[in-house]
Amino acid sequence: MLVRRERTEDERAIAAVHNDAFAAADGQGAAEARLVDLLRAGGALVRALSLVAQVDGEVGADIVGHVAVSRAELGGRPSLGLGPLGVLPRWQRRGVGSALMHAVLAAADALDAPEVVLLGDPRYYQRFGFRLAVPLGVEPPDPAWAAHFQIRTLSAWTGQQLGPFRYAAAFDLV
Repeated sequence: MLVRRERTEDERAIAAVHNDAFAAADGQGAAEARLVDLLRAGGALVRALSLVAQVDGEVGADIVGHVAVSRAELGGRPSLGLGPLGVLPRWQRRGVGSALMHAVLAAADALDAPEVVLLGDPRYYQRFGFRLAVPLGVEPPDPAWAAHFQIRTLSAWTGQQLGPFRYAAAFDLV
């Protein structure tokens, strides 16, 4: 498996990953696939942090997972929001999601980002160093999210990054 930055020609495969990983019961495309497209179109997707997991398949290389990071704000200054993270169902529980998470966090750290924020299951994300954000003074966009709103502090974190967190505008559209 290779984890690399997404390329323009990967966009269809990325949408397929999210549509399969988050299949909607009504047969419509998954909100996560629409979100990635909206982030890309609105310029909020951080291209250096939009990563795919690729494996050699029977017909060349296949995209089996994707993680997106977008521009956000924390206390009125630039921050990063992680999500969605999607893996094709037949590739889940095989280390693809973990590989994507480790790679994207290392890349964000290398870019001197102080933190990465996400909304997700604490039992899953704690293995990557995420912890609840509210005790650190980072407020979720919706107070009801507090039990799942998490932060991963990175090398540039000073503890002074406090206040309300705001995702890219595309999150409000899905």
